[in-house]
Amino acid sequence: MKIVVLGAGAWGTAMAMSGAAHAAGHQVVLWARDAAQAAAMQTARSNQRYLPGLSFPPRLQVQAGDALALAAGADLVIIGTPMAALRGMLQRLRDTGAPVAWLCKGFEADTGLMAHEVCAEVAPQLASGALSGPSFAQEVARGQPTALVAASRHASVRDALVAAFHGPALRVYASEDIAGVEVGGAVKNVLAIATGLCDGLQLGLNARAALITRGLAEMTRLGLTLGARPDTFMGLSGLGDLVLTATGDLSRNRRVGLLLAEGKSLQQAVDSLGHVAEGVYSARTVVQRARAAGVEMPIAECVLALLEGRLRAADAVATLMEREPTVERH
Repeated sequence: MKIVVLGAGAWGTAMAMSGAAHAAGHQVVLWARDAAQAAAMQTARSNQRYLPGLSFPPRLQVQAGDALALAAGADLVIIGTPMAALRGMLQRLRDTGAPVAWLCKGFEADTGLMAHEVCAEVAPQLASGALSGPSFAQEVARGQPTALVAASRHASVRDALVAAFHGPALRVYASEDIAGVEVGGAVKNVLAIATGLCDGLQLGLNARAALITRGLAEMTRLGLTLGARPDTFMGLSGLGDLVLTATGDLSRNRRVGLLLAEGKSLQQAVDSLGHVAEGVYSARTVVQRARAAGVEMPIAECVLALLEGRLRAADAVATLMEREPTVERH
């Protein structure tokens, strides 16, 4: 199998380095938009910008040039670009015959659409899907045990993702519920900011548990309204991804919450990361999609107010605690 990964950020590079793909003898090509960057990575046999200190497998090739021509000869195409670049990439790949899957998580900024909804608009004929779940790029690149979800309505996409990446250190489970998987991947980043804030303010483990649990309820409500299955949110791309991103020390979104609790401005917090924290950009679209659907998401609303400067960090949790009593529901 020839696997082409388009996008040499942390996640695209990590999947291109996946031990399972190389152990199975697949040909893996990592495409970088910048020719100089591609040449530097090919020579150094590493991506020092995003995954410093981790060496490429011997057979991994890094190329630049025409991404469409490269994808034309592939058996599986992985889009490793940020959400903002997904629409343009799908438009370029719309006539590709191979299965196509994306790694990005979130809602499109201008439209509020999930990734599979963007694909339905610009490339409805593609056999496409998402590869998601609780995973830090560094751990996948190191070959540490990880479980992911291959989500698609197309069996050919699910089968290709499992064949490409399933192995001793990386389990890939198949799901038809792409809406649920994508809602989980988008909302967990916003909730991780809230949990980081909670921990940074030293509000205790009780408060952290409450935020994660009630955050999962918000995620589930939105997902069910958008056509997802309830059991998806108790799986890897729901509860699993939420727990990892909200509590893991490698989580950039959690780190944003911790820095805001220290009194840093949003700009200072973002600048200190060196990488994108998806929750900063997806908070507004998550809330807008929820409002449009008539779904109540008080934690996400508080995170957005905090990021927009309408709410101080010290007041965010108090705002949630002062809400009127209600029956626990999901």
